[in-house]
Parts: sequence; structure tokens; C-alpha cells
Amino acid sequence: MTAGDRPLDVRTEAPARRHELIFETWASLGGGEAFVLVNDHDPKPLYYQFAAEHDGAFTWDYLEEGPETWRVRIGRTAAA
Repeated sequence: MTAGDRPLDVRTEAPARRHELIFETWASLGGGEAFVLVNDHDPKPLYYQFAAEHDGAFTWDYLEEGPETWRVRIGRTAAA
């Protein structure tokens, strides 16, 4: 995580609201910027949604992989 990466902790959000918040946060990023998703489970299905909807426009880097907390740095590519 770099100093400019803002955290987005969705662990207290209703499951139905989580993806909306995550995609809103991603959409607000400039090229080359990122945020760190903090979640209570592996967000792998979210990765597949990003890949289907924004192929080549996002980055995805696991920073922590459970068992209780997952942190993923999700970014917007410079060209996006």
C-alpha cells in the first residue's frame, strides 16, 4: 500500500451494498491511482466481475489473504 492508496473497508457494509461501493470508488480513481479494499472474505468473485466489465483497465494485487481479513489493492491503469 502506498501513501496515496485510500482504504475502503466494507466489512460493516451490507453485502448487497459492497460491490456498488467498490465500483463507485474505483470509478472515482484517476489513471494510475488505487485504493485498498478491506474485506472479511476472499473477493475473488469481484475480480471476475472487474475482468468481465473492465478488462485491461484495472489492477488487482493481494496484500493480505485471510483467514479473517483480506486486503486487495485495486487500481485503475494509467491508460484507463
